[in-house]
Amino acid sequence: MAMHRFPLWRNKNISFFKLMGCGKNGTFDKEPDLQQWAILTVQTAGAAIQNFPADDAEQFNKALFGKVIAKWFSFFNCETCSFLLDPIESHGLWDGKKVFGSLPAKSDFNGPIAVLTRATIRINKLKYFWQNVAPVASQMATAKGFIYSAGVGEIPWIKQATFSVWKSKEDMKAFAYGMKIHADVIKKTRKQNWYSEDMFTRFSIIKVVGSIHGANPLKDIYDT
Repeated sequence: MAMHRFPLWRNKNISFFKLMGCGKNGTFDKEPDLQQWAILTVQTAGAAIQNFPADDAEQFNKALFGKVIAKWFSFFNCETCSFLLDPIESHGLWDGKKVFGSLPAKSDFNGPIAVLTRATIRINKLKYFWQNVAPVASQMATAKGFIYSAGVGEIPWIKQATFSVWKSKEDMKAFAYGMKIHADVIKKTRKQNWYSEDMFTRFSIIKVVGSIHGANPLKDIYDT
């Protein structure tokens, strides 16, 4: 993954990128999943993302990441799944930047939604973070409207993020704020100042190309 930094940095269609590892069990996890990795890219305004090929993962990866990375995936016979997203709501920063531009904190969007929550955890708060996050993470997969999630991070245990997909914003909010144990953790993060930086962004889903463990995670609930 580290070798992908240079081609992504040179790609004029990409304004921001992150190469990240993944945790096991689809959320925050101290144990890494060495068979799964994540790339996040923000496309520039000039990138015609709506015209990306929808039925060929290799060609889609070439359009999204460039030919070097696409060939790498093909050479090593990697299974890939790409979520093409449109940011609609956001607050917070990543590396001191509003990486998805200036967005409202709330919108009237109604439909399947993807959510990215990321944070840089203060060193002296790591113990409290990991003590509290496990009980919440274990309940997400059984929540109403939950579809898919992945725990990702730039730096193990310190710079963490969760990417999740839900059938609706209402389902996501019911889990985030309606479940007492999760609502209590959110209150603790603010009261005890766990994070030196955080960001919360919601996206509408344009299309999903490829597969995870042999299947498109949105196949049965959303026309991609």
